[in-house]
Amino acid sequence: MRVFTVLAAPFLLVSCSLLVACGNESDAGEEPSMTPSSSGVSESDSPPPSGPAEQAKADLVKRLGVDAAQVSVVSSAEVMWRDGSLGCPEPGMHYTQALVNGSRVVLESGGKEYHYHSGPGRPPFLCTNPQPPVGG
Repeated sequence: MRVFTVLAAPFLLVSCSLLVACGNESDAGEEPSMTPSSSGVSESDSPPPSGPAEQAKADLVKRLGVDAAQVSVVSSAEVMWRDGSLGCPEPGMHYTQALVNGSRVVLESGGKEYHYHSGPGRPPFLCTNPQPPVGG
């Protein structure tokens, strides 16, 4: 028991020192400052799209270089993916073999459908070889 105590004390001291060193003291107690913006509203001033369908649509509009009115949402749903590929496996890649919560958004523009998939910590991305989710 004495050996454990002798080894634990330096370990705890080093751990606490590292934890304190990771803090950012310069921001402590400071009020956030606001920088005035120009009176004109630009695309960068608008808030980013929030939901998966809005994020996917914004990405497709940018990719195709079309007006947002030319892209329509065919479907948008929360789904369960079969594995970590999020329904969009790439050849030669290995994925977590577990069910993964996510979303699937299908968009249409110019008579063509575009599939966007997402999962935890990953925003919607264009999937060129979509696989169906569990039960779908």
